[in-house]
Amino acid sequence: MDWNDLRYFLAVARSSSLTQASADLRVSQSTVSRRIAELEASIGMTLFQRHQTGYFLTDEGRVVLRHAELVEDSVMALERGAAGLDKKPTGTVRLATSENLATDLIIPALPAFRDRYPGICLEIVTSTVAAELGRREADIALRVVRPTRGNLKVRRVGHMTYSVYGSRDYVEKHPVIEGEPLGGRHFIAWDDSHAYMPAAAWLSREHPGCKIALVTSSLPTQIAAVRAGLGLAVIPDFLAVEDDFVRLIPPDQMFSAEVWLVTHADLVASARVRAVSDFLADQVMAANPALSGHETSI
Repeated sequence: MDWNDLRYFLAVARSSSLTQASADLRVSQSTVSRRIAELEASIGMTLFQRHQTGYFLTDEGRVVLRHAELVEDSVMALERGAAGLDKKPTGTVRLATSENLATDLIIPALPAFRDRYPGICLEIVTSTVAAELGRREADIALRVVRPTRGNLKVRRVGHMTYSVYGSRDYVEKHPVIEGEPLGGRHFIAWDDSHAYMPAAAWLSREHPGCKIALVTSSLPTQIAAVRAGLGLAVIPDFLAVEDDFVRLIPPDQMFSAEVWLVTHADLVASARVRAVSDFLADQVMAANPALSGHETSI
């Protein structure tokens, strides 16, 4: 058996799609199909039921999936262990964070980081979905949700407060209507796939009957919508200081979130990972008083 075929098997098993698996692996669909067929031939089992709607695991395939995931975990542990042995701050470090933290905090500080560590190439992955550090989707994560499981080192590096803002022009044109949720003003909300976000949960809990002007899936689009005068939105306070926004609900009536720097425990000894972690904690977060931080294991 070609052990590399397991990568293709896992990709198809998790996506139920040759198209998605080929995109994830950056190979053609025909390559994925061929490698799956070769794996099935080598172990003498049919692992997938082929349908027009996708590839679905057979009973044998589900058994093989459990074993393949154990192999994957072992290989990734080997990779993390090897990465943790480096003594010089050189190589690639993959950082997962939200788009607003990347664009407004991290990237502006990168010239100083590049001057100090020219041998490190930083890869930034932005998403509202938490990256799986155990599966090497990232080496480090900067996030506002503290992880509760995994072999991770977690460091609190900041505190983020939130308020409800509107553009000055919008607020002046839309006076408060007594008895209406949010004074009758429209709100810019998160879509249903982001209902778990603190801002979405707050709006649903505190103002379930408010008028919705726009639904989006990212904070930058919400800020742009507020700037355009479409309505109100929940915005982190440190992101609102450069705009002519009016704060309508202050942070003491809202919620706040800790900012966590998360690293897999196997990588804490890595010189390059440690360099990025320390830079994020000491230079990026400390340079922003609006966000101003101890280390724990889980």
